[in-house]
Amino acid sequence: MSAVAALATAFAVGLAPATVAHADQVRDMEYWLNDYGFTKAWQTTKGAGVKVAVIDTGVDGSVPDLAGAVVGGTDVSGVGTPNGQKPLGAGEAADHGTWVASLLAGRGTGPASGVLGAAPQASILTASVALGTSIGAVSSDDQVAEAVRWAVDNGASVINMSLTRNTLDWPTSWDDAFQYAFSHDVVVVAAAGNRGSGTTEVGAPATIPGVLTVAGVDRAGQASFDASSQGITIGVSAPSEQLVGANPGGGYVQWAGTSGAAPLVSAAVALVRAAHPDLKAPDVINRIIKTARPTGGTVPSPVYGYGLLDAAAAVTATVPHVSANPMGDLTQWIHIHRRADTPATAAPGAGDAEAAPAPKALAPERPVTWRAFFWPQWSVLTTLWLPFSLISGFVALLALGAVGAWLHFRRAARRG
Repeated sequence: MSAVAALATAFAVGLAPATVAHADQVRDMEYWLNDYGFTKAWQTTKGAGVKVAVIDTGVDGSVPDLAGAVVGGTDVSGVGTPNGQKPLGAGEAADHGTWVASLLAGRGTGPASGVLGAAPQASILTASVALGTSIGAVSSDDQVAEAVRWAVDNGASVINMSLTRNTLDWPTSWDDAFQYAFSHDVVVVAAAGNRGSGTTEVGAPATIPGVLTVAGVDRAGQASFDASSQGITIGVSAPSEQLVGANPGGGYVQWAGTSGAAPLVSAAVALVRAAHPDLKAPDVINRIIKTARPTGGTVPSPVYGYGLLDAAAAVTATVPHVSANPMGDLTQWIHIHRRADTPATAAPGAGDAEAAPAPKALAPERPVTWRAFFWPQWSVLTTLWLPFSLISGFVALLALGAVGAWLHFRRAARRG
């Protein structure tokens, strides 16, 4: 499947959206605000001062529910508007980005009407991408990479990606873009994908180490069959069924998919960042997963991750500090899996080790000359000449003694 076709599936919802007639109906349908701890978390913060980038089909900031929420935008497709607010795509796919943004940071249209986002005072940055039937002038992979970098450069501390490539792998351009985000202390949240849209297994960007991947559950907190996928990279679960959203141009829909679960988690991340502005991204992510409500069985699991999102606990609980991103290390992954594409590097600490001595070259044996033999150096003198001299002197003394004895014997014989 091509990258364009794969990414096209990203925006499909698990269940067909249904029209919601009145704004005052919408607020009553937002069960997740109470059930997942958002209203309690709002006693501490509503996300003011945090910018969340929504990389999607464009966010229509003119809808009443998003009044004042969209503070910046761009288009990376080549076919959108410069501010990223033109919905891109065919039919309901074009509405997707506005649905996502309204769930995340909707302002509502009154005290009890309209879509109230889970982080209703957070700010939205929109980066519009053209995927699927509305093909942009730039490749889908390059659009995503550019959008991530733009989000970082424009102050986003959270990036929401309700899209999937439908493949486990991703292009190397994403390596650089996501490393750029992580190196700038940005939390990246991605949807796991939907079985109902043909995504049976989590795909990139949800497979990228360091990304907080979101699975979907139904209203009873059980894994959604149609509106979620599974995989070992899932970090946390959030509602993905019976969701509501604001439509571009006005009106509301009820819809389903992990595309909606992801912005609820991004909203919780925004609340944590607002409540704890000094926390680094790894600690923010750790708060989300370690305060999640376990669903039973193995934790983490490929279905629920660490459990069901609890926004209030994520904001207020005491959670130990971590030094590394609990969702993995992209740099380390690249070092291992892209090794063939990168120059070899010395092992850590190799530069501190004492170098092994180089083997000595074997030189030709020098011939011993007579001069060297008769005029030896001290080493030759001590190892050869001194023993030879001692032996020679001893032999000479014996010879002299023998000669003296023979002469003495001969003189004595003459006298006799």
